[in-house]
Amino acid sequence: MSQLSQLLCLADLSKSQLSGLLALASQIKQTPEEYSQALKGKSIALLFEKPSLRTRVSFDVGIYKLGGHSVYLDQQNGAMGVRESVEDFGSNLACWCDAIVARVYSQQTLLKLASSSKKPVINALSDLYHPCQALADLLSLQEVLGDLSKVHLAFVGDGNNVCHSLMLGAAILGMTLTVVTPPGFGPDAHVLLRAQALAAQSGAKLTLSQHVSAAAGADAIYTDTWLSMGNKADPAQIERAFAPFQINTAVMQRLGAKHFMHCLPAHRGQEVTSEVLDSDYSLVLRQAENRMHVQNAVLVSLFS
Repeated sequence: MSQLSQLLCLADLSKSQLSGLLALASQIKQTPEEYSQALKGKSIALLFEKPSLRTRVSFDVGIYKLGGHSVYLDQQNGAMGVRESVEDFGSNLACWCDAIVARVYSQQTLLKLASSSKKPVINALSDLYHPCQALADLLSLQEVLGDLSKVHLAFVGDGNNVCHSLMLGAAILGMTLTVVTPPGFGPDAHVLLRAQALAAQSGAKLTLSQHVSAAAGADAIYTDTWLSMGNKADPAQIERAFAPFQINTAVMQRLGAKHFMHCLPAHRGQEVTSEVLDSDYSLVLRQAENRMHVQNAVLVSLFS
């Protein structure tokens, strides 16, 4: 696998790079002691505009397990672009830190950080993409189902940043992905075009639908919150639009899916019932654990 320079979007990776990251993550997961000094002497800035449980803890603990040091910065230090420009933020962090992990509202913020700091930047979530989550999801599917090119995944819900990254990852690896969204909540058109172009190269099958029945036969059903964090909308309108897309036991049985996935946090009783979320076929805790392993693989690749 060729060395990474940064991770802003999965579409920036080749098929060999993406497959290599999953293989490295699996190796780190199985033999963590071999990588205990991989980040020795490295300091990583963790820059968070948005709240987080899994992303913050998995990066913080993961960096420690690799022998590195993390510095957590939230908006109590002053909002980027308000107290000082994003570019000044990035160039100053570059004076002390070896890489920047950023969980931000806008993909443009990541681009500014990358250009001003000249240091590796990892996208820990933006409005458009969530590549670290998708990597954890792909690793989880690979562990459970094997060859990803033979896997059929269905994403049901809002065409959001997680959906976008799953589309790109599936397209690169030649998977079958069905995306089911309510009318008016489909994925971004530019991301869709990019995913379709990648799918044409790999042989992936990408299907969009507004009917849950289109997910029939999928190996795993994936859903997410009905409203992405920070988005403002009328709750009653969202409820009306998304209620028919709830994942419950009857839906899982009707679709014939063997596994359930969710990036968390979940709103129990909305997009998914507790019965499904806590079931034996739910992969949510495997996905959460694998966040750390895939992120560690990204970090090791950046500095190898």
